[in-house]
Amino acid sequence: MDLKLLLISTSLGVICYSSAQKEGNECIKANAKSCGECIQVGAKCGWCMDPEFLKQGEATLTRCDELESLRKRGCSSAKVENPRGSQLVLKNKAVTNRNKGEGKLRPEDITQIQPQKLNLSLRSGEPQSFNLKFKLAEDYPIDLYYLVDLSNSMKDDLENVKNLGTQLMVEMSKITSDFRIGFGSFVEKKLLNPCTGDQNCTSPFSYKNVLTLTSNGQQFNTLVGQQQIDENLDSTEGGFDAIMQVAVCGEHIGWRNVTRLLVVSTDAGFHFAGDGKLGGIVLPNDGKCHLENNMYTMSHYYDYPSIAHLVQKLSDNNIQTIFAITEEFQPVYMELKNLIPKSAVGTLSANSSNVINLIIDAYNSLSSEVILENSKLPEGVTIMYQSRCKNGLTGEGEMGRKCSNISIGDEVSFTISITAKQCPEIGKPESIKIKPLGFNEEVEITLNFICECDCHKDGIENSEICHNGNGTYECGACRCNEGRIGRQCECSTNEVTSEDLDESCRKDNGTDICSNNGDCVCGACECKKRESPEERYSGMFCECDNFNCDRSNNKLCGGHGRCECRVCICEANWTGSACDCSLDTTTCLASNKQICNGRGRCECGTCKCTDPKFQGPTCEICPTCPGVCEQHKECVQCRAFGTGEKKDTCERDCSYFNLIKVKDRDKLPQPGQAFPLMHCKERDANDCWFYYTYAVNNKTEKEVHVVETLDCPAGPDIIPIVAGVVAGIVLIGLALLLIWKLLMIIHDRREFAKFEKEKMNAKWDTGENPIYKSAVTTVVNPKYEGK
Repeated sequence: MDLKLLLISTSLGVICYSSAQKEGNECIKANAKSCGECIQVGAKCGWCMDPEFLKQGEATLTRCDELESLRKRGCSSAKVENPRGSQLVLKNKAVTNRNKGEGKLRPEDITQIQPQKLNLSLRSGEPQSFNLKFKLAEDYPIDLYYLVDLSNSMKDDLENVKNLGTQLMVEMSKITSDFRIGFGSFVEKKLLNPCTGDQNCTSPFSYKNVLTLTSNGQQFNTLVGQQQIDENLDSTEGGFDAIMQVAVCGEHIGWRNVTRLLVVSTDAGFHFAGDGKLGGIVLPNDGKCHLENNMYTMSHYYDYPSIAHLVQKLSDNNIQTIFAITEEFQPVYMELKNLIPKSAVGTLSANSSNVINLIIDAYNSLSSEVILENSKLPEGVTIMYQSRCKNGLTGEGEMGRKCSNISIGDEVSFTISITAKQCPEIGKPESIKIKPLGFNEEVEITLNFICECDCHKDGIENSEICHNGNGTYECGACRCNEGRIGRQCECSTNEVTSEDLDESCRKDNGTDICSNNGDCVCGACECKKRESPEERYSGMFCECDNFNCDRSNNKLCGGHGRCECRVCICEANWTGSACDCSLDTTTCLASNKQICNGRGRCECGTCKCTDPKFQGPTCEICPTCPGVCEQHKECVQCRAFGTGEKKDTCERDCSYFNLIKVKDRDKLPQPGQAFPLMHCKERDANDCWFYYTYAVNNKTEKEVHVVETLDCPAGPDIIPIVAGVVAGIVLIGLALLLIWKLLMIIHDRREFAKFEKEKMNAKWDTGENPIYKSAVTTVVNPKYEGK
């Protein structure tokens, strides 16, 4: 197999490998072989020009990488080719600040959009943004062309249009001092004898330019008054033919580079592309002017224009359309309006008597909205708009193209961003235009594409560096001539066989080519790329990499070193296979400034206590040393029982340990655990005992286990309490007895007083008891005469 076949297989392998990669570093995935190809990948990509940048086994295409990755890989900023886009404003005339009474200006002296011309240099993936101002100028000139349907059904409307010129001149003078009006008529493609009976009509015509734009309103009235109605055979009119000719025949109509209004007045629908087949017309409308003696002469030759064709021509010629339509056809023309930007629809009365008000209202509606449009963009170029409108309103996307509800004199602005996704095939500058719909002003933008690096122009053809002139040396690398391969173009595709290549790409006469981590190209290994820009293979046989070293805390080399050929090269003050062992002893200093309190050794920034009684980060904690129980007594008491001297400051002073309550003393931790333990027995102010243990666990957390109930013993110690209780009971009894006695005395006195009062108020009866017999017997001497 010759080298060409090998290269094909190698390329297929690279393609398969790349397609298998997930979305990642676009610079690496691009396989850019030159600086120019690299910078077209994206704005984040750069090319290292340093000739000594590549390590053994790394291919030339690894010079293309993300900027930060190149810096980390050792390429200095001065050696990185990274051209940036730019912009240059070539014409920046300020928008016109003009009032109506300040004197008349020529249309070409009025500016409503700023800037007018600029150059953009585009780097792929890097947007270039600029601001665009728009101001609706005061007293801006207006050209209005009135296109009327002269079919028989518009007979009464024609009478009201005859005085339109002078009346409209008066009304429009309130808006602008520079107003011109023109008139045209249409019916339908030409047919024979469409009129019936004794009607006074002429044979139909497609379009007639009756009056070129003029400032003479009376002339408008005179010419309109001379018009006669015509007739056609169906109800649908040929208005699209007329609109097309009005749009493209600027010299015949007399359009100026000012606001252009086209008023179309009809009471019927319209024909469009394809309807001409009914009359045997199959050629599509060519969109060109065909007026002779102010008459459209090719109506019998070309079909009606399509709506899209009409939209394009109206936009190209900055014409804003007003459809004055009778109510019957309002729905049809409303749909048409939605397809034609900067157009309006007004309801025309049966005899067109309201046409002036309709035109004024439609003009105000159209002028209150500005919509930006751009010409066709080159392939790979995108554009985005952001609007800043009146009253602080903003818009993005499609809404960023327009501002509404603006008045004459209002200024709005837009931010426009243009981005190139790729360089065009030709590579030459392109030009695009941005303009507000319906206005003649525009911004011309020249797009220059950055497709090559600056160092490309300094390339040395047939350089000796590239193996005796077999390539061009540019941007730090060789670009080989046809038929040459290798990093320095040292091989010819016709001289080397695959067996020779394979033999020189096997390490220690093994079976694996380039350690299965690369491809054998020109007798040398070119290592495969990794998805991550930080990871890469290297070495003469791609046997080394920088991502398979030991890790610590899920970080390669602990985050304190770099991986070279699968071995960690640690930073200063770090050691270990994963650079996770610190040589700094400051974290081991105890409060007495001794390393590990003099009771241990500092290993990898952590104290290993050699005295089993001591614990903690710096070997200063001794749970079993004297005084430990007394030190923690008050905090244990307040947290477990809510008593003691620190009960009011317990939360503040005593939250340094974890408290665990147990039911009895048997549940307390016992000696023999992996960490020292101190058993404590303390007494409170009521002579009750409480029991707890204090320890520092392997996580250096302080733990206290406490029995949840107090131990308050009985016996002599309780006598004073009992005596006090008895004395209290006696005192309470005496007090109750005295109270009872006092209540009884008060009750007796009240009863006696009541008795005395009743006695005084008693009345006794003097009658004798008939049963009563006195015990005294009185005997009278009969002889007693009282002497």
